[in-house]
Amino acid sequence: MTLIIEDGSALADSESYISVADANIYHENRGNTAWTGIATDLIREQLLRKATDYMVATYRQRWRGYRKTATQALDFPRSFCYLEPFVYGAVGAYPYLLSDTVVPNEVKNACAELALKAIDGDLMVDLTQAVIREKVDVIEVEYDKFSPAQKRYTQIDAMLSVFFVSASRYETKVIRS
Repeated sequence: MTLIIEDGSALADSESYISVADANIYHENRGNTAWTGIATDLIREQLLRKATDYMVATYRQRWRGYRKTATQALDFPRSFCYLEPFVYGAVGAYPYLLSDTVVPNEVKNACAELALKAIDGDLMVDLTQAVIREKVDVIEVEYDKFSPAQKRYTQIDAMLSVFFVSASRYETKVIRS
């Protein structure tokens, strides 16, 4: 089946934020030989679907703004997605309202990166109870109980951070006179 790419028109059946051709260019430009070594485009399509599924499952509650339509399959395009805190007049690297007819390049690139990581296995693995201590003969392993149980992709989080709602958005400011 042909991969259906979200082109910014809020498709109800889209499966990926980026096409195989664009992902190929992205990885070729970065020298990612693991991607170019994949045997067929069918496998690349499957990896891009997995990457997109991961993005939807992981980031759906973190994006700024709102999905453009209730019927679209993916989280982009988005309406009312301000990329800087416009209320206070802040100006920064992205002081604008994101068009609700696009999938940003950062989102496409993150999808390509996640597809590359999906070569090595599932992006979202089932969690089990954390091991506190394991002892076999004289070998002993103890895991930090505060470390995350799920794998986290900090490069992807950094690529997408401009589109995330910050925790401070919901904080109340106290002004004293």
